[in-house]
Amino acid sequence: MMDAQALKLLQWLADVEAIKQLKHRYCAHCDADYDADRLAELFTEDAVWDGGVMGFHDGREAIRRFFLGSSARVSFAMHMVANPVIEVDGDRATGQWYLWQPMVYALPGGDQAHWLSARYDDRYRRCADGWKFEHVAITIKFLTPYEQGFAKVRIADVHGAKTRPSP
Repeated sequence: MMDAQALKLLQWLADVEAIKQLKHRYCAHCDADYDADRLAELFTEDAVWDGGVMGFHDGREAIRRFFLGSSARVSFAMHMVANPVIEVDGDRATGQWYLWQPMVYALPGGDQAHWLSARYDDRYRRCADGWKFEHVAITIKFLTPYEQGFAKVRIADVHGAKTRPSP
């Protein structure tokens, strides 16, 4: 029989692994043409998705609607997340991840390859059917046209096809 400390550690390990699996499903659904319905299922009803320059969406349905149009804006994406730091406190948790993402934006002048590097700051809530995203915040470190690189253009305004030079 396990003692209380061992049971607590086992629960923590199970929770951290469940949250990692949640993030994996998020990335996989994004990379599968931004499957809006499957992505929405990963969020609580009152969730927030804050993508900074990519938009702010409050509530599961608003998040679903945003992802419905994402594959028209981003025809290819490969979300690679790493270095998770996950803190669990009962039925709530926080997580920080780094994102490296090659992607293709559909722009007025034609498709354009970009590199994206960002940090995710997530909050999670345990629900009856498992862990869900409560809040996803993305801090972009660079969003750079492939041909120019992040040394020349740190953040590209992909919506207006303007670029902002690196500082």
